[in-house]
Amino acid sequence: MTNSPNEGTSSSENRDHNITKVAQVAIVSGANTGIGSVTAKELARAGFEVYLACKSLLRAQPIIDSINAHNGPGKAFYLELDLENFESVRACAEQFLNTNKPLHLLINNAGVAGKKGKTKSGFEMAFGINHMGHFLLTQLLLDRLKSSSPSRIVTVASRAHKRAPGEINWLHTLEPTRTWTGITEYAISKLANIQFSAELAKHLDGTGVATYSLHPGVVQTEVWRELPVFLRPLLKLRGMLTPEEGAKTTLHCALVAPLEQSGLYYANSAIESPSVLAQNSVLQKQLWDLSLQWVDKYL
Repeated sequence: MTNSPNEGTSSSENRDHNITKVAQVAIVSGANTGIGSVTAKELARAGFEVYLACKSLLRAQPIIDSINAHNGPGKAFYLELDLENFESVRACAEQFLNTNKPLHLLINNAGVAGKKGKTKSGFEMAFGINHMGHFLLTQLLLDRLKSSSPSRIVTVASRAHKRAPGEINWLHTLEPTRTWTGITEYAISKLANIQFSAELAKHLDGTGVATYSLHPGVVQTEVWRELPVFLRPLLKLRGMLTPEEGAKTTLHCALVAPLEQSGLYYANSAIESPSVLAQNSVLQKQLWDLSLQWVDKYL
């Protein structure tokens, strides 16, 4: 009896063997507003097909319409994504994989600050959205990124990671937000972004997939909408960037940064050293191993 060509292979492997060859393709999370929307528009101008991965089609549609109006039809598409919910993350990845298109660029851009409680998947809110949701999305898309190489993963972190406490117990991220402002938890989630990107680079060595994390600057975007009202004027006093200014480092990492600089942290479109804690290889591996354990049943 002759085996069929697909027998013994997974559906994801079959998809990757039958990828439709099209222009460069990018996914940008949180692309309906702020840095994400600017990033999506600029990538489309650079020739990418762009998938906007967002919670709301209603809010993403104006950006999609704008991209298609300025760059021709079929340049921007919508993917439903709720980073709080692992089922939504998996559905988002499946929706894209079923297009059979390559993936050259994944931009983990979406984020929250000051939102308190726990996500639908059981994590402290900032950590669950900013790190865990993106961690799972990245893992689900890794095979497609590898088969489309050279490709890149860009994760928008923050200088706020330097405010993370000196002692980190990742198990505390399974509890609701502890602080009143949520700033400490936000800092921990951004520390996780940098450590994830650095550890991911080790696992991707030799695959043709590069990964970068970055500080975009303190940008006037909706990421701050959950902060207590009294704190918002303090941010403005420090001088906030426009989304256009804030997207520059993201775009540098996406389009310009050398592939051999994989795993590094950027600010102002240049390599910068993150905190000593962020460079702790033991903590990086702890985060990686726990994150894999927590998302295991969704992979």
